[in-house]
Amino acid sequence: MQDDDFSLFTNEMRGVKRISVDRADTGKPKTDRQQLNLRRQNASVRVEGVKVDGLSDLFVIDVGAEDELYWARDGVQEGQMRKLKLGQIAFEGSLDLHGLSVEKARDLLWDFLAEASRLEVRCVRVTHGKAARIDGKRPLLKSHVNTWLRQHPQVLGFTSCLPRHGGTGSVYVMLRRTMLEGRDE
Repeated sequence: MQDDDFSLFTNEMRGVKRISVDRADTGKPKTDRQQLNLRRQNASVRVEGVKVDGLSDLFVIDVGAEDELYWARDGVQEGQMRKLKLGQIAFEGSLDLHGLSVEKARDLLWDFLAEASRLEVRCVRVTHGKAARIDGKRPLLKSHVNTWLRQHPQVLGFTSCLPRHGGTGSVYVMLRRTMLEGRDE
């Protein structure tokens, strides 16, 4: 019976060549993910200078140089806003937008708030200045910051700072903390 198995096997293997290489052919080489991502980025159409960040300039609330800013999202406790206004909630980060263009200030503000949210920061200070413009109109950056902060999803409220922290040229901004749910609203 063993001879039958061997002869059957030999018959079946007739015409088959023995492989001289001891490594298997795995097909085509694996694609380099980094190179593929780089090619995709280079192939995509880029529109320089346009950043979709959710902060609109279509309607800007004009404010005066000495106007005090105050805004709270629905559901934010008055006591929390009172503490913020009195400077009793310590700010853990600060951003100075003095002298920047509106576009640059917007990019920096968006990135700053994103980083503060990522780090679970409760309160930050944003200095926008209050310089009146040469054309006699209201302060440009102050008006834009006032508008943008109302639109940002992580901002619970803001108020002008105490004089020692910049007065009406700066705002304390209270941020939502995602990991400590239930404590902010």
